[in-house]
Amino acid sequence: MSTSSVKNLKSAIFSALLVLIIAYPVLGLKLTTVGISLEVHGATAFELWCIGGAAALIFVWQLLRDRITPAWAKRPSLPSGGQVGNFLTLPSTQRWIILAMLVVALVWPFFASRGAVDIATLILIYVMLGLGLNIVVGLAGLLDLGYVGFYAVGAYSYAILSHYFGLSFWMCLPIAGMMAALFGFLLGFPVLRLRGDYLAIVTLGFGEIIRILLRNLTDLTGGPNGLSIANENKPTLFGLSFERRVPADMPTFHGYFEIAYNSQYKVIFLYLIALLLVLLTLFLVNRLLRMPIGRAWEALREDEIACRALGLNPTVIKLSAFTIGASLAGFAGSFFAARQGLVTPESFTFIESAMILAIVVLGGMGSQLGVILAAIVMVMLQEMRELSEYRMLIFGLVMIFMMIWRPQGLLPMQRPHLELKR
Repeated sequence: MSTSSVKNLKSAIFSALLVLIIAYPVLGLKLTTVGISLEVHGATAFELWCIGGAAALIFVWQLLRDRITPAWAKRPSLPSGGQVGNFLTLPSTQRWIILAMLVVALVWPFFASRGAVDIATLILIYVMLGLGLNIVVGLAGLLDLGYVGFYAVGAYSYAILSHYFGLSFWMCLPIAGMMAALFGFLLGFPVLRLRGDYLAIVTLGFGEIIRILLRNLTDLTGGPNGLSIANENKPTLFGLSFERRVPADMPTFHGYFEIAYNSQYKVIFLYLIALLLVLLTLFLVNRLLRMPIGRAWEALREDEIACRALGLNPTVIKLSAFTIGASLAGFAGSFFAARQGLVTPESFTFIESAMILAIVVLGGMGSQLGVILAAIVMVMLQEMRELSEYRMLIFGLVMIFMMIWRPQGLLPMQRPHLELKR
């Protein structure tokens, strides 16, 4: 037996054992609550066969990879995507795809079921969050793991203003965006000299500080119970409420048009508000990309030293990225609070920040269409109720597969450029 064969055999045995050691506790052991105690239950026969099959596949792959890989190497590599991949990454192509998706989005609520419209509304919220974080991470190159903190600030700004002062959604929406932008501006100062892992740790701490403060300030935020939003303060259409029960002096949509009350009207109205906010966000981001500030973000992402040499001020560039990105999260948080009718600190955990960051990475850094497609994929994975126990496992596998197959994302950003032919 040759040296390479012995090496492959050792690697195959080690890999198979590693799969068994990791997979059995994760998939095979389950905790169930019995009264006030916990009981550990073993795996079913089907789960044991799945774990054993995975270990066997890994063993065979590691053992024969030297013979299999050369055959695959002759095929065209997947990451390049060829002419089709280059065509899809062109800004003009992505613009037409976004227009086609807009047409579908406009007719979607009038033909789809209520559940489908509700999921589409959730997708639009994550699209708005992804576009906001895309400014900070994808364009400016600043790794932010506490983005959910700005999301929470926007949601609680609307909840507090409506709960204690009786302000309507349309009055609270710009205020929530400005409050989140203020927090983004304040966060920008302590992290001006940080980059990479250090920046990520500080922003992660910021997100957790916001969540803990919201949980402990019970007199203002309601603590773990959260704050509820009255029906009269929820989104209205020119003063017409879509709720069934409102104050007597407040007109309702079904009462004004003298039609029967239907909760579907409210779902469609909230969906159209979310769609409008996403369109405004896309318009704002596109305008910023064509302005000097957009070019400055990209210069900062590529090389901060070269950015300084060009006469640009990295301090202003970083603060502008944090502020504008945070304001978009504030708008999304305000709408999220209006849609839910109740906000609690548990809605703004680190998992939310990780999911938003995964949307940006999965779609492609700086790519708007990529963020939209990634948000659809991630929310659909999140909504797989029958696979709720393995949702995070599937999520991790998708991210690993993407990092191996297409590390630049589904649809990476491609700037207009000129090339000199030889």
